[in-house]
Amino acid sequence: MKTKELVLLALLIAMGAVLHIVVPPFIGGMKPDLLLIMMFLGIILFPRVGNVLLVGLAAGIISALTTGFPGGQIPNIIDKLVTAFIFFALFIVLNKIAAHVATVTILTAIGTFISGMIFLGSAFILFGLPDAFLALATGVVLPAVGLNAVFMLIIYPIALKLSGRLQLQAPSTQAVIKK
Repeated sequence: MKTKELVLLALLIAMGAVLHIVVPPFIGGMKPDLLLIMMFLGIILFPRVGNVLLVGLAAGIISALTTGFPGGQIPNIIDKLVTAFIFFALFIVLNKIAAHVATVTILTAIGTFISGMIFLGSAFILFGLPDAFLALATGVVLPAVGLNAVFMLIIYPIALKLSGRLQLQAPSTQAVIKK
């Protein structure tokens, strides 16, 4: 892992943490998790297994520390780690077209939906969410899917330009598979 990659991943997670903290809640204290956008961006820019583990764990811990969901600490860590690797797998499978803004936006929407379902599912298994599961899925997860997709549509082209100026080189698919 290169120092430049670590620093940039840390900056992405820090920006995601700020977004996660400042976005106001809108349904029963629940809010979309904008830290996911930065986690996904880190995976897209530096698609290596070690980076995915690091960014997933960091995002999970920060989400756990800042969650407004009662008992949401453990589900946040589970959610971010699992979602990071699922998103990474989807990104690798779609590697030939994943550099397009539309593809990355769709992957973000899919990843956000998966994240929300894993979070709610793990919270349901650990603590029980009797009738709230469907309400939270439709009232929080689905709006978060749309919101995160729109934010990625805006942020990804900017990140591409910056990575070009900083001369960041994403590893090839072969390097990713070997590690």
